[in-house]
Amino acid sequence: MTVRHITSATSATRSSDDASVRTLHKGRQTKATIVDAALGLASQIGLEGLSIGALAEVTGMSKSGVFAHFGSREELQISVIREYHDRFESEVFYPALSRTRGLPRLESLFDNWMQRTSTEIDSGCIYISGAVAFDDRPGPVRDALASSVNTWQNALQRSVAQAQEEMQLSSQADPLQVAFEIHGLILALHYEARFLRNPGAAERARKGFNDIVARNKA
Repeated sequence: MTVRHITSATSATRSSDDASVRTLHKGRQTKATIVDAALGLASQIGLEGLSIGALAEVTGMSKSGVFAHFGSREELQISVIREYHDRFESEVFYPALSRTRGLPRLESLFDNWMQRTSTEIDSGCIYISGAVAFDDRPGPVRDALASSVNTWQNALQRSVAQAQEEMQLSSQADPLQVAFEIHGLILALHYEARFLRNPGAAERARKGFNDIVARNKA
């Protein structure tokens, strides 16, 4: 083979590789766009109401086009759960890591959680609506949802334990119980503000958190 032929073959291979990379990148962008639209839709109608057909209508794509990126309604639902969890962590968990280890970090976690809950009063929370729909339905969707919630619960418990290690909370306090009570405040806030539309729900949740901390102070 001549140098010219070798050069031509190399150029053709590179062009083919570049085209493959562009196709892959475009596919990922399209899937991300679909997941974003699916998350918005699921926030309004719940994970259970999410379907390939409904999403195709919202995005203006064909059902086969949406199906090609997920393969099933179940996989679509799981992708939405993962995306919701990633956004939850980026808004609630990771910003709190910049705070001092211990009580300041725990307070930041609650502040961030409160802020996110406030923005979800009109749209709804995937963790809460998903739990209602899938609490008694074993399967991959329930597993993905429960795994995401457990990951967050474990992070909350670690923050309580770290506050104990910093001697800011009593060593007699049970991290699991404290995290349970804090989680309960968020659930009550969502119920009071979204369903009952009661004013002052956020202030009561804040007072509840302060009471939990005061009761467990070292």
